[in-house]
Amino acid sequence: MLENYFPVLLFILVGLAIGVIPMLAGWLLAPSRPDSEKLSPYECGFEAFEDARMKFDVRYYLVAILFILFDLEIAFLFPWAVVLGEIGLFGFVSMVIFLAILVVGFAYEWMKGALEWE
Repeated sequence: MLENYFPVLLFILVGLAIGVIPMLAGWLLAPSRPDSEKLSPYECGFEAFEDARMKFDVRYYLVAILFILFDLEIAFLFPWAVVLGEIGLFGFVSMVIFLAILVVGFAYEWMKGALEWE
């Protein structure tokens, strides 16, 4: 009974080894030569000019959420298109309802002006 789980255990051990061994090798073999330039918080050529915790406009987050929403829509469309012949009319109607809900949400966001940058 327990021998059936050996491939799973082996897979987990190999995965951990692939993740841990290179990190250990880098930590043990890499040269350590710190200097003030490497230890500075910014290496872009100039000092920070604002606080790292500055507030962002909410529109950035709104656009990001809309992108994720419509990106997931595409992720649902590809498998649906592949099995459309097997799921028949019920699958087609279900996806049309799904797309209609997304279009209504998109139209609402558009009418509210959430996509305008001014």
